[in-house]
Amino acid sequence: MMKLNHIVVAIDSFKGSLSSWEAGKVVREAVQTVLPTAKVAIFPLADGGEGTVDALVDGLQGEIVSTVVKGPLQKPVKSRYGLVATEKLAVMEMADAAGLPLVPEEKRNPLYTTTYGLGELILQAIDTGCRDFIIGIGGSATNDCGLGMLTALGWKFRKADGTSAGICGGDLSEVTTIDGSRGDARLKECRFRIACDVTNPLYGPNGCSVVFGPQKGATPEIVKEMDEAIHRFADLAEGELGTSCATAPGAGAAGGLGFAFQTFLGAELIPGTELCLETIGIRPALEQADLLITGEGRMDYQTAMGKGPAGVARLAHELNESIKTVAVCGCALPDAELVNQHGIDAYFPILHMPMTPQEAMEEKNTRRNLKQTVLQIVRLMK
Repeated sequence: MMKLNHIVVAIDSFKGSLSSWEAGKVVREAVQTVLPTAKVAIFPLADGGEGTVDALVDGLQGEIVSTVVKGPLQKPVKSRYGLVATEKLAVMEMADAAGLPLVPEEKRNPLYTTTYGLGELILQAIDTGCRDFIIGIGGSATNDCGLGMLTALGWKFRKADGTSAGICGGDLSEVTTIDGSRGDARLKECRFRIACDVTNPLYGPNGCSVVFGPQKGATPEIVKEMDEAIHRFADLAEGELGTSCATAPGAGAAGGLGFAFQTFLGAELIPGTELCLETIGIRPALEQADLLITGEGRMDYQTAMGKGPAGVARLAHELNESIKTVAVCGCALPDAELVNQHGIDAYFPILHMPMTPQEAMEEKNTRRNLKQTVLQIVRLMK
């Protein structure tokens, strides 16, 4: 029998069924059914990708701000960001302004997409008083090296004839001068932390155009054109600003957005899970916990490669040698056993009878299956 006085619950969302926070509350209810006197602390879990805004807003008691910005195809799209006013903090997912799902498959071509809407989101948050930004940059439809975002923030990019360049990936090749004198002055007061798990450089065989361009609709000819244009743009920007970020890990993230944040805004690029865990302040709770319960909708080898459950499990064992860690999941592929080498002592799929994926993802079924599984885990450990 092990001691179970302090329990930390940090579960990623069960996509399509339960948010991170909702899943955590189901687990807490199950734990306290068996251990009514145990202290159960819930921390929403995210890795910088989809669900990060909701998780951090829940964990930090913020609010969601809905708005409209210019989408990747320069048409208005509904967007959102998280606001934690007490901390002057804004939490964003760039995909809410310039994500690949916002572009129909037949219109996907990174020569004609832009990050302009992300710049608009940043300005709106600054207007509300935010000076601290956490931005996840996964899932982009763009390859504009931040040209659109920076234009929205006040930078001027001009062609050889002095006219303004455009704001899309295909416009990078015509940029010959950069003028930052009209950039929003309030940006100097801002701190940008970018959730980024991509380590690609900006250009070359491992750069954003070659590696990620095809999934955004680029043909081999377009890939070559974009890689050359981004290389020239980077040389120009680094010469103007006296920086050297093009070869830095993550510069190629989100079609060069990582480079833009580092070079123009002095941002830090941080692994997503690490950034989110630090933001929610989970360390003190893990240090005194007897048990960590984590998990996600689908567990496989990718979980072990730095996704939320493995990230929090590793941190837990670094901070607390005696802690036990179990994970729950909607389903587990055969290669999920890799997580046992990354801090998760055991994992448990929550299905108890045959059902279709659609049935399994119905909220009422997910709640019932999750609660039933955690009840049995805690009974055994007790």
